[in-house]
Amino acid sequence: MEQALTVHRLHFAFTITFHYIFPQLTMGLALLLVYLKTKFLRTGDEHYNRSARFWARIFAINFAIGVVTGIPMEFQFGTNWAAFSRAAGGVIGQTLAMEGVFSFFLESSFLGLFLFGEKKLGRIGHWLSAFLVFVGSWLSGYLIVATDAWMQHPTGYVLGPHGEIELSSSWSLVVNKWALWQYAHTMLGAVQTGCFVMAGVGAFYLLTHRDEIYGRTFVKAGVLVGAVAALLQLTPTGDMQGRLITEHQPVTLAAMEGLFQTQSGAPLAILGQPDVAQRKLDNPLEVPSMLSFLTYRKWSADVRGLDAFPENQWPDTIPLLYYSYHVMVGLGTIFIAVMVLSAFLLWRERLYGARWMLWILMLAVPLPYIANTAGWMTAELGRQPWLIYGLMRTAQGISPKVGAGNAWFTLIGFMGMYTLLAILWLFLVYREIELGPEPGASLDTETAVIIAAD
Repeated sequence: MEQALTVHRLHFAFTITFHYIFPQLTMGLALLLVYLKTKFLRTGDEHYNRSARFWARIFAINFAIGVVTGIPMEFQFGTNWAAFSRAAGGVIGQTLAMEGVFSFFLESSFLGLFLFGEKKLGRIGHWLSAFLVFVGSWLSGYLIVATDAWMQHPTGYVLGPHGEIELSSSWSLVVNKWALWQYAHTMLGAVQTGCFVMAGVGAFYLLTHRDEIYGRTFVKAGVLVGAVAALLQLTPTGDMQGRLITEHQPVTLAAMEGLFQTQSGAPLAILGQPDVAQRKLDNPLEVPSMLSFLTYRKWSADVRGLDAFPENQWPDTIPLLYYSYHVMVGLGTIFIAVMVLSAFLLWRERLYGARWMLWILMLAVPLPYIANTAGWMTAELGRQPWLIYGLMRTAQGISPKVGAGNAWFTLIGFMGMYTLLAILWLFLVYREIELGPEPGASLDTETAVIIAAD
């Protein structure tokens, strides 16, 4: 049973990690498409409209692969996690159904209008279709996050006579305070992915001296929106998410920080290697008393370490949780530095000629994907050993009749299929970038300067 549990967890971790490569970009680009369409609506300059069309094509490719990889995940609730679905399906089925019926169909329907109905809709109608794609994608994100947030902090439920979990308040499910802050933090992560991708493509065009006017537009949009998103990711959203963990999952906080012993004036570990067997953090680089201040706003506050909790309540992969959390925080700090510095150079009108900064923007494109993955790993590993925090342990949620061999067989099949999808996605996106926003056309220098200064 233990082996089957491990494979089921690995199976779901693989499919959801691969799937989330795509929604984070569509949700981030959805906001930027509205930005570009708004610029077109305000200025009437066709340059911004062509820019929006270019990113709409990449959005559509990403959206299609996201749908293909997302559908199997919901089936896994029944195939791999039948006991969990039987117990909690009456709760999580509400938000998952709303996501499919309301937000997914809203997003997909208006994406079709946005891609193929521009001439029929007119300027305002086409802007409205872009806005509704944005609303649909962000509403979809909220309902999915609300599902996960309920598993992190269950509210609005009662236990039935046979132990089943029944929904008592739809409102409590949807506006769970954990969901509100987790959603804000998650969406800002998606925005940063969209901004780094857009700025990275723009930097590529500037470095290769092709489609330079579009390169300037893409870099400017990505940097301006990305700088705001990076700062908001730190505070208030990251700070409030951390305070919720402190209040409701203190053992998770201790594991994330590698804090094995309860301390007054607990330090914040910047670097170090957790040694679970010896109950210590090796080679620590720490900021004295900072963890106490960040969690309780008091430099001398007591912060409970792992020693304050029974070992059967500890997350079962403390080193991986610790490293995931620190990768997320470290990359988030780098994002602030990169985007704020880029915004400063943009303000000084030096960014487009600063090849070193353009190289950084271009090479940084994979980093938000890594940071978002590390963030979700932190959330999900931190909840362990609970599937529903405080209600159902992970070992109780798997399908008892699906053995490890069956799970390995389907996992290997998914790996092969998703490898082909990844190659297809890379090829299609590369082809769009290579073709450019306006194949075979170029703007004169005077026009380029006017648009870039707008």
